[in-house]
Amino acid sequence: MSKILIVEDDPEIAMLERDYLEIEGFETQVTDNGQMAITQAVTGDYDLILLDLMLPGCSGYDVCRVIRDKIDVPILMVTARTESVDKIRGLGLGADDYVAKPFDPAELVARVKAQLRRYTHYNENDRPVGDIIDFNGLVINRSTHECTLYDKPLNLTPLEFDILWMLCENRGQVISAERLFETVWGE
Repeated sequence: MSKILIVEDDPEIAMLERDYLEIEGFETQVTDNGQMAITQAVTGDYDLILLDLMLPGCSGYDVCRVIRDKIDVPILMVTARTESVDKIRGLGLGADDYVAKPFDPAELVARVKAQLRRYTHYNENDRPVGDIIDFNGLVINRSTHECTLYDKPLNLTPLEFDILWMLCENRGQVISAERLFETVWGE
């Protein structure tokens, strides 16, 4: 079941979005404040974020920018601001789609499903399959310690190989030096 964060300061719209998404089997969480949205998005392990632009605390643009810098999750802006410049700015800051208010709730649910489907399909090809990671021309085989880039072998030391494996296995995430030392060096 996908988990969706709804960031909306209008209680009626938030309830409408929540109800339609929950009817379709999604788990939802609602917040009405930009700062809280950032905290929840980063710590809540959400599969998608519905984001209003006009929020107390900080704007939806700021929320989008901060979230996009920290995590990779589909962001769907749902807002009354329908000028082209607003859409371009939102998409430029990292939003994946833009829905204008008033909206058809069934269309919103369809767009949510489409974003989740695209995101899942796109990221399935980047996930490790057992002992092999195949990512944008880089192929790493943990069991044979072979590594190729566009079919050309890379000569890596065992330490370089282990670091590369860990970084590729956790791409899109920040790896602390402490975790790197614990995992690669065993310290």
